[in-house]
Amino acid sequence: MVNDAPSQHEPLVLNNNGAWCWFQDERALIDPANNSLLLGSVAAPEGPGGLERGGNIEVAVLDLATGECSIHVLHERLEADDHNAPALLIRPDGRYVAMYAKHKTDNYSRWRVSTRPHDASAWEPEQQFDWTELADGRGATYSNLHRLDAEERVYNFVRAINDDPTLLVSDDDGSTWSYGGKLFTRPKIGYVNGYTRYVSNGVDRIDLITTDHHPRDFNNSIYHGYIQGDGLHDAGGTVVGKPVIGSAGVNQMALTTVFEAGMTLDGDTLTHGWTTDLRRQGKELAAIVTCRANDVNGPLQREQMLDVDDHRLLYARFDGVRWELHPLAVAGAGLLPHEQDYTGLGAVDPNNLDRVYISTPVDPRTAVATAHYEIYRGVTSDAGVSWTWEAVTEDSSVDNLRPMVVPGDPSVHAVCWFRGSMKSSQAYETEVVLRLTRRT
Repeated sequence: MVNDAPSQHEPLVLNNNGAWCWFQDERALIDPANNSLLLGSVAAPEGPGGLERGGNIEVAVLDLATGECSIHVLHERLEADDHNAPALLIRPDGRYVAMYAKHKTDNYSRWRVSTRPHDASAWEPEQQFDWTELADGRGATYSNLHRLDAEERVYNFVRAINDDPTLLVSDDDGSTWSYGGKLFTRPKIGYVNGYTRYVSNGVDRIDLITTDHHPRDFNNSIYHGYIQGDGLHDAGGTVVGKPVIGSAGVNQMALTTVFEAGMTLDGDTLTHGWTTDLRRQGKELAAIVTCRANDVNGPLQREQMLDVDDHRLLYARFDGVRWELHPLAVAGAGLLPHEQDYTGLGAVDPNNLDRVYISTPVDPRTAVATAHYEIYRGVTSDAGVSWTWEAVTEDSSVDNLRPMVVPGDPSVHAVCWFRGSMKSSQAYETEVVLRLTRRT
């Protein structure tokens, strides 16, 4: 029996001051060994604690049995920016690894390892990997931790050299790190190259979806490939780059196209794709993509940014052979005036690819605009062709943004998001909340 429908009770506040970007993973996880949930976020000076807390890199730990929650600080006042949220990993010995970086304002990937197994209350001193010589002073951003048991190796995917997706590797489960090469590269257009989401089977394969550049600067398509056996493959298994370790990088256009810029879907012309979420079950993958709909502006000029008023969430499903792309929901106008491609985002349930959670200011049940961004749960019985929707939040007084479904224990269904006011990635007054149900 499964009892995980959206409940109407008030969600639990995990952290009264926190937010995250969506290009770090895992930002949250469940540790079944001690029945706890860990969630990383960044505090802002606008929230509780003010300037003394702003920029703290924090991990909230919830005891799922007692409901008690504690906050542990990994780095005090590092930088007030949601891009700096930590990625978390449970090592085979039960100790935690947390990695985080600033948002292109220095050249370090930072990490800490917990001193005891299954205990986030104490951590070894922070260590740093210095990208300065490799990255020519461009700075580092993001952390994405994936352990492949068959290789006994941990990968950390970072945006670094040439603002490309780049990797660090560790053969001692995150105690030390070395440069692993570049994943993708091409001449940079605008801000950065390639926004990439990753998911692994935990054994021998890491799948990914990636863009060309930033959607503000380029009409992005989205591509899929995977890393296995030190080779980068397209979706069909053709090797497009080998070895991966030590590579100078390949052009992501060598991968399989999932979303093609300018495509038409249900009568809408879709452009400027952005990667949002990626999850897998067995051989299948599910992804959420955001894009602009019927954008008549073409390349944007600064004075046109407010004209981007119609975004869409799309659902992509890979059955192990081919991708199918379907409309998911209307995502509304740009979330922030200076970030015209930001939306409320969405998340795929890692334990059920037929279930998603989205944040949108347009009710997907009625197509009626709401006063604030609300969270909705969607369920499909035909691999994304059609959806039924239920409200997780309704009639909210603030925005509800960036949901994620926490992996780590299939018997626990935990949906997190943050709610409040967001003016930019560096200025927000938001709290982290959770809705929790048990599968029995």
